Amino acid sequence: MKKSNKQKKDNWLWQVFIVTFLLAMGFGAISNTVVNKLNIYIATILLFIIIGIGIVFDLVGMAVASAVEAPFHAKAAKKHKGAKESIRLVRNAPMVSNICNDVIGDICGIISGSIGALLSVSISSKLNLDIIVVSLLISAIIASITVGGKALGKKFAINKCTNIIYIAGTIIHYIWPVKQNNKKG
Repeated sequence: MKKSNKQKKDNWLWQVFIVTFLLAMGFGAISNTVVNKLNIYIATILLFIIIGIGIVFDLVGMAVASAVEAPFHAKAAKKHKGAKESIRLVRNAPMVSNICNDVIGDICGIISGSIGALLSVSISSKLNLDIIVVSLLISAIIASITVGGKALGKKFAINKCTNIIYIAGTIIHYIWPVKQNNKKG
């Protein structure tokens, strides 16, 4: 017996909740442990990497919401690697966009804030500075880079959605390829 749309939505919501919870716990634990063990410079590099991951996934989420299938069918007909995976991304655009923008993007935002807080404590104690001032500065820097990067990425993602999705599809091809006998892409 087929599942109803409501059951599918309920399952999807629970899956998103559980995956988000597990990813946030895992990435948070790893990043907090790493930041506590590293010097300020390496922790800052890690912070920028996390922010960059959030921006890139936001870009992919926006691109998949803007993309159409047709260019990827032409590439699939020519057996281009990543074309079938690109079709799969576009066909599942709402789910892919949710994962990229909401799940991964939000987790990166939360983790970057957590790293920022740890950096604030570390910097203020090592340099004997006021924790509130350091915390405000670091929070403002994180927010401006994150929001600014995502704002710049939105227009780019819309204008270059086909290229972005094809790159994502090609990467996915090497990690989780579409099976050859899969007629739906």
